[in-house]
Amino acid sequence: MPKTIKKVGVLTSGGDSPGMNAAIRSVVRTCAYHNIECIGIYRGYQGMIEGDFKEMGPRSVNNIVNKGGTILKSARSVDFRTPEGRKKAHENLVKAGVDALVVIGGDGSFTGGLIFNSEYDFPVIGIPGTIDNDIYGTSHTLGYDTALNTVVDSIDKIRDTASSHNRLFFVEVMGRDAGHIALNAGIGAGAEEILIPEEDLGLDRLLDSLQKSKASGKSSSIVVIAEGDKIGKNVFELKDYVEANLPEYDVRVSVLGHMQRGGSPSCFDRVLASRLGVKAVESLLEGKSNYMVGLKEDKVVLTPLEQAIKGKSEIDRELLRVSDIMST
Repeated sequence: MPKTIKKVGVLTSGGDSPGMNAAIRSVVRTCAYHNIECIGIYRGYQGMIEGDFKEMGPRSVNNIVNKGGTILKSARSVDFRTPEGRKKAHENLVKAGVDALVVIGGDGSFTGGLIFNSEYDFPVIGIPGTIDNDIYGTSHTLGYDTALNTVVDSIDKIRDTASSHNRLFFVEVMGRDAGHIALNAGIGAGAEEILIPEEDLGLDRLLDSLQKSKASGKSSSIVVIAEGDKIGKNVFELKDYVEANLPEYDVRVSVLGHMQRGGSPSCFDRVLASRLGVKAVESLLEGKSNYMVGLKEDKVVLTPLEQAIKGKSEIDRELLRVSDIMST
């Protein structure tokens, strides 16, 4: 028999992403709808260890659906990686009467939840929150759509100055292990080349592509690079290499950095967060645990946490082909 859930704890962990607040709001209000209590856990697992809890009701999440970041704050917890830290966290949850957890974060956050469940048989449901869109079991993670819009808007502005000065711009975007942002934003912003970790373009092919662009009459070029791309040690080394081999190009670098994580979430991310929050709470009430809620073919589905952690999100091969055609 699954245990009765009377109070749910919700936390955000790891890197923040737009839509986390909308997900918190959804969890809190779904709990209220089903007449159960909700506790907000501040600063992720570290706050769980320190007992940094706050009762949350429908009115405590007013006017946050449109805000980026996370009102519950986020932190990486070294202490939670130890048995002693997890024991303290469990004691605090029991003391506060919390019966189950909703963890909003990425694969590292899910790993912590999975270990915690295995040690204490504590129900856990994950909501994927990361702009990189690199979690298996969902077509979209919270914040990904917003980050794409931010990146495309930035590249549009960069292209204005690139065209004015006949320059080549290398624009580095987030994506240490996955090229989803670079590939989609690159196509959306009309980039001449897109460099991602999943595909080794190679220096020779890059030079050849840039030479063809110049020969075809293009007066400026944009190359979008995921931060995890392996073509060079870093984007600045790549700039130096191109300048040395193609002196006709005036090369500039723009690293978009953490601006990609900020800003008001898009409508898509707000709706997604609302749907996933409802599914997370209702899954716990149905006795389910160790699952991640996600989106597949516009349906909210459950994926075992272990699969979500170990599985690999695949790059869309068709988009790669579209990218090649569009750069002609």
